[in-house]
Amino acid sequence: MDVNGVGILTAIIVGGLAGWIAEKFMKSDMGIVMNIILGIAGAVVLNAILAALDTGFGSGVFAYLVTAVIGACLLIAGARLVRGR
Repeated sequence: MDVNGVGILTAIIVGGLAGWIAEKFMKSDMGIVMNIILGIAGAVVLNAILAALDTGFGSGVFAYLVTAVIGACLLIAGARLVRGR
């Protein structure tokens, strides 16, 4: 399986790192499992949005990290809007 030019194991590792960066940037308090989930989900969501707009950050680990961090920040912001926090 290939995700944005990186393998699935790399996607999990980079997703965890991206979730941790987003957690620090957004001043959120979540665990390591939620960091991994948010990082990977954020990358998938933002990749889908960018694909619909026919644009993107490219492929490779760095592009995946940037996409995942921005996507995870968007998911954290969306969760805060829903929870009213």
